[in-house]
Amino acid sequence: MSDDRDFTPKLGKIRSTGSKRGRGYLGRVLQAVALAGGVHGLKKGKFTGSHTGRGAGAASVLGGRDRYAAYRHRRVTVKARFVKLKGKGLKAAHAHFRYIQRDGVTREGTPGHLYDAAEDKADGKAFLGRGEGDRHQFRFIVSAEDAENYEDLKPFVRRLMDRMEEDLGTKLDWVAVDHFNTGHPHTHIVVAGRDDRGKDLVIARDYISQGIRERAAEIVTFDFGPRTDLEVEHKLHREMEQERFTSLDARLLEEADDGHLVRPLVDAKSALQQTLRAGRLQKLKRLGLAEETQPGTWRLTENLEHRLRELGVRGDIIKTMHRELGEKTRSAIPADYAIYDPQAADARTIVGQVIAKGLSDEIQDRQYLIVSGTDGYSHYVDIGNADDPDAVRTGSIVAVAPKPTEPRTVDRTVAEIAAVNGGRYDVDIHLRHDPTSTATFAETHVRRLEAIRRTTGGVQRTPEGTWIIAPDHLERATAYEQAKATRAPVVVEVLSKLSVAQQIGADGTTWLDQELMSDAPTPLRDSGFGREARNALGRRRLWLMEQELARQDGDQVVYRANLLAVLRRREVVRVAAQMSDDLGLHFTEARDGQRLQGIYRKPIDLTSGRFAVIETQGKSFTLVPWRSVLDRNIGREVSGLVRGEGISWTVGRARGLQR
Repeated sequence: MSDDRDFTPKLGKIRSTGSKRGRGYLGRVLQAVALAGGVHGLKKGKFTGSHTGRGAGAASVLGGRDRYAAYRHRRVTVKARFVKLKGKGLKAAHAHFRYIQRDGVTREGTPGHLYDAAEDKADGKAFLGRGEGDRHQFRFIVSAEDAENYEDLKPFVRRLMDRMEEDLGTKLDWVAVDHFNTGHPHTHIVVAGRDDRGKDLVIARDYISQGIRERAAEIVTFDFGPRTDLEVEHKLHREMEQERFTSLDARLLEEADDGHLVRPLVDAKSALQQTLRAGRLQKLKRLGLAEETQPGTWRLTENLEHRLRELGVRGDIIKTMHRELGEKTRSAIPADYAIYDPQAADARTIVGQVIAKGLSDEIQDRQYLIVSGTDGYSHYVDIGNADDPDAVRTGSIVAVAPKPTEPRTVDRTVAEIAAVNGGRYDVDIHLRHDPTSTATFAETHVRRLEAIRRTTGGVQRTPEGTWIIAPDHLERATAYEQAKATRAPVVVEVLSKLSVAQQIGADGTTWLDQELMSDAPTPLRDSGFGREARNALGRRRLWLMEQELARQDGDQVVYRANLLAVLRRREVVRVAAQMSDDLGLHFTEARDGQRLQGIYRKPIDLTSGRFAVIETQGKSFTLVPWRSVLDRNIGREVSGLVRGEGISWTVGRARGLQR
């Protein structure tokens, strides 16, 4: 006989068996919120897509937090990026993994290690392998204001990812690396682009922009407690003297009228508020960004936020240069620093040696170089999103110039042909207009139009393959070039992969030799790298004399005829002899005017530059100057006509690689 107290209540509708999968706590809360009329304080607007995708409901709840509670929360900064993996995206993903695991990012100065939800050392290759075929991935940088108080960031990050999985309603495949190499410890998190059902992972924009930050702030606040009045006051006092955009500036902009005037504050809630406001206005005055028109009334500069953000970026750049130069030189003179601006009216080409490289924007993978120039200055150069991050090495000699944004000759040709053919262009129209052209040459114009269409939509292609060219085609081509310049604002030409010290006794054509033989050598200032290059030129000159490639004639040095070609041939013959034994092939030199045909095997870097290894008929091979168009044709048959120091390449039947 059962006890009357043996009773187990079952909640729900009569005869209801319940769902197979119980609703999560967040789902029940959201339903209650909806029944109560939604979250107060949220404004309705037009549909933008920000509330679509996983985590939309969680973002709405988090966005409706009590303002006072949010003010007490510990601060966390989250940067996010949605990365497409098609095309060059997967290669960039591998490069990103190499970067975040680079040397010197831990507290001990060692390389970083990936970790995940279960393992402290995760397999990055396996992670990328699981994501092969994914449409995209997400990258986050999470930086808590109190991160330095954590002995280990892994538990914090794992709790954050657990909360994100609850909010998004799916398990996440993720890896992370903690960085301690800056003033603010932070974590790089990479999330695969598929959910636990194998579908594309779509996260609501509101959740990315605010939800993740709020979840992270909850955890940090739970660990260290809400911010105290004293902590908040100290932070605001630090903001008062900062040369960047701060919360104090945001409040001033809210108070300013249409004439950018900030009037006396008559309803200040505290003396602290008055003090901070007055101190910040005085700081802005010293920066030339505000003026007091009459006692208590201030006029803010029209573009205050933009100017302050620029100052913040400049301050970060100077700190980066101090750090990089301090590690590589015994002394660094601040007056010799320069920030290269390719958009400046007087922007010019700078030549120098790369002494440091890194990421200026870790989430967008934008890179920077620090170039010690022949003008004696150390230049900070933002090179943007480089197609090949490893192309420029530390120690290389480079020339940096602004990226041209004017239309190319190919654009002018298309516009000219379309203007007399009813605004239309295709290969047949091109050949009728100019019978001297080849189909291969016309196809280069089609590829240019396709690139513009994919990037800016500046041209239209009909189903038949004919292109509709607008009357303002040259302006659209300019817009395309300007968009490319935003992504990569400069052109970096590698003049030599060897430092000047390595070039002094190098058996091959060097940048120093080209400078010695040039009718207009690069000007060298007698300081910094300019002095180093000048000394290296003198020592290279002596080496050439020892090799009987130059001689002293009074006050002048006479160099052997065709010096550069002689040095290049000496190196090619020497290296080819070594390669011949390894390859089991006989080496034959390529002659000017020769028709060359064979299999492109690989590139090889020499002092004289990069060369292509071409396996020809009869168990032989040759070395010829390399061109970038060859890289996508390794293992394929190529043919070309040798023309001096260059080659006009073709692959297969009538497919042109270079004209």
